[in-house]
Amino acid sequence: MTFKVFLQYVLPHRFLSRLVYWATRWTFAPWKNWLIATIVRNYDVDMTEAAQSDPLAYQHFNAFFTRKLKPGARQADADPATLLSPADGRISQAGHIVDGRIFQAKGQDYTAAELLGGDQAAAAPYRNGSFVTVYLSPRDYHRVHMPMKGTLRETVHVPGRIFSVAPFAVEAIPRLFARNERLVCHFDGERGPFVVVMVGAILVSSVATVWDGLVIPPYASSIRRKSFAGQDITLERFAEMARFNMGSTVIVLLPPGSATVDPLPPQQHVRVGQRIGQIRVAGGHFPEN
Repeated sequence: MTFKVFLQYVLPHRFLSRLVYWATRWTFAPWKNWLIATIVRNYDVDMTEAAQSDPLAYQHFNAFFTRKLKPGARQADADPATLLSPADGRISQAGHIVDGRIFQAKGQDYTAAELLGGDQAAAAPYRNGSFVTVYLSPRDYHRVHMPMKGTLRETVHVPGRIFSVAPFAVEAIPRLFARNERLVCHFDGERGPFVVVMVGAILVSSVATVWDGLVIPPYASSIRRKSFAGQDITLERFAEMARFNMGSTVIVLLPPGSATVDPLPPQQHVRVGQRIGQIRVAGGHFPEN
């Protein structure tokens, strides 16, 4: 075990995340300007795409981190039958869910049921389906968009650890994504159900959705379910659905037959709206290439 991995087990995760929550919202100009300038410089953040291109004009660091982009900076793939990347970032893994198990990294996997909070019934539709895992680094655009059109059915706030989700941790910590605190969003799509999971991480101080606002914090001590049945919260393909107030990971689960995922090698860079797969069209078949 490397020292970096060892630290993941001993650091006071929740204390650090609470500290980051307040530090990233402090409006004291010398502090927030130094923090923003440090991130822009060290991570080579492209501010030309931002609606507000002056990094020091933001009220606080979190406003900078969750910045809007200029109109047209991201566009959905023109083919309406394509599955879209939900986030800017790099592919951690993508492929088939094999007998309910999802590949994390070499020698590491976890079950769909674990990811969804131990709910075997909720995981059953995805038993031999497909998945895509996207890692967002500090330099990336941090808003999450819909991979396809869907109506929100339920959210599940699953308590857990908040290990780093950087590649070194994903490769070393067993079942990491099924152990970290996360928000599971169940949608009903035109071709069946699908799930978008937003996984928290160390220093990721909060997650907000477009339908509920700030969801995390508060941090959960037990699984919290919230039904949206009958509320008709339908989000179009490519629409914004949530944001991370610091970097983390998004996982999409798809049942077999609803969509196929393109061959996406680990570390491939993707952007919101980019094609990552193909949605089954009406009539039960996939379009010819």
